[in-house]
Amino acid sequence: MPKPMTEDLPFPDLSGLCEDCKNARIIMPAYADAKGEMTAVLQYIYQSIHFGVAGNERVASAVEDIAIAEMKHLDLLGEALLRMGVDPIYVRRPPERRDYYSACHVVYAKQPSAMLAADIAAETEAIACYEQMLCKVTDPTLSALISRILLDERLHLRTFKQLYCETLGTPMP
Repeated sequence: MPKPMTEDLPFPDLSGLCEDCKNARIIMPAYADAKGEMTAVLQYIYQSIHFGVAGNERVASAVEDIAIAEMKHLDLLGEALLRMGVDPIYVRRPPERRDYYSACHVVYAKQPSAMLAADIAAETEAIACYEQMLCKVTDPTLSALISRILLDERLHLRTFKQLYCETLGTPMP
């Protein structure tokens, strides 16, 4: 059974979050926007299938483990949104019921180097977005959640860079 690729630290307890539309709006893009956790999950599962069929089980497994970690992030962000009074539906800006999530934002590259380059770009952008969110949120529990997710995203970036270098046969920079 695959396991999530996460840092060995607990996630914060979100039970203390209460209705807070301002902070909910800040974290919404990380949930199901074009470059949020939902896209990461779908993109990494897609790639894991391709790597597996191509016979590269080690990379397939690593990418799948990262996808599972992103699923955990998606779950926690959804819980946070719900506790803050926002229904965590898959739209760009919940609670509005328009601009539903579309998988058209998934990068459907098939070349291993292109897939991993897209992953490096996605994780780099995710880190920047979470760092911006961290500067804006005012709730300490939400700050703790974002900080904890950031640890995983940095691990994912290091892993994708390592896989990219191994795929191209070049040393890590």
